[in-house]
Amino acid sequence: MLIRHSRRAMGVIRQNIVFALGVKAVFMALTAFGIATMWGAIAADVGASLLVVGNALRLLNGKSQSA
Repeated sequence: MLIRHSRRAMGVIRQNIVFALGVKAVFMALTAFGIATMWGAIAADVGASLLVVGNALRLLNGKSQSA
């Protein structure tokens, strides 16, 4: 039970890291081409933070998706 929960937590952590870094990479590329603004980058970062927290809150559900 504990090992299954820790594996699920590591999966969610990996998802969150990939998503957060992906959003930052997209905005770095958009900034390099002069498309993104500072306000857009801030809004995207805050939005990504909220989505990462929401994704992590799924762990409180207690149900395993694989079982």
